[in-house]
Amino acid sequence: MNWISNVVPPKVRSFLRRETPENLWVKCPESGELVFHKDLEANLFVVPGSGYHMRLAPKARLANLFDGGVYDELPTPDVPLDPLKFRDIKRYTDRLKEYRAKTEAPDAVKLAFGRLDGMEIVVAVQDFDFLGGSLGMAAGEAIVTGMTTAYERQTPFIIFTASGGARMQEGIFSLMQMPRTTIAVQRLRDSNLPYIVVLTNPTTGGVTASYAMLGDVQIAEPGAVIGFAGPRVIEQTIRERLPEGFQRAEYLEAHGMIDMVVHRHDMRATLARLCSIMTHTPRPAAAA
Repeated sequence: MNWISNVVPPKVRSFLRRETPENLWVKCPESGELVFHKDLEANLFVVPGSGYHMRLAPKARLANLFDGGVYDELPTPDVPLDPLKFRDIKRYTDRLKEYRAKTEAPDAVKLAFGRLDGMEIVVAVQDFDFLGGSLGMAAGEAIVTGMTTAYERQTPFIIFTASGGARMQEGIFSLMQMPRTTIAVQRLRDSNLPYIVVLTNPTTGGVTASYAMLGDVQIAEPGAVIGFAGPRVIEQTIRERLPEGFQRAEYLEAHGMIDMVVHRHDMRATLARLCSIMTHTPRPAAAA
């Protein structure tokens, strides 16, 4: 027993033991720097000292992208929840309920329609917090719906990818989303509508093998891990050590796999400029 328990009256004791919220301070995974959560949030979850780009929630990303933070969330079609009746430690349906409660979203992809510097655009954002941003039937259907909406409204389509790959609980139904989304990309291309991909950390597996690497312009956030198989699997396959920084955004840019690496603070202006150029739409004088 300490002096607080022995001497301090109960009411004062409860005041002294008031707990600090767990997320009050956030530690940078790269440098170990501790950052006050509110300061990190105000800086779009970029660590001020190291420049490390932490995960940004879809709502915050969309609010930062659209004019005035105003956008319309687009509904996504319903799909069968558990076509294979899959179960491991838990039933797949129970996992879906758990992640829906955690993220307050029906699945891993959120769609939105709004204006960027006055130009109408359709945007999709993958949420890594929902089952690792995995590509299942619901996510695939959402992406195809977003591209179809862009085609119907004749607007650019922008997608922010973040995924560990295909969703194993849906087996072949998940893998079929790769050709489905690829066909939808081709439809945009045939209509001369811009398709811009922003690769965020991480983008891997079947997502990288399909729509994530098919953009007219490929952008990545600094330090993002981008690839198909993990580095350990590759090293075991080729029996060689991989170069320093392999599968990082900067390495891919240097080797011609992506077009540019853009800091999160500059992303909105970069996307607005690209959409303006690709659609031959003059930008407002103040933004030019």
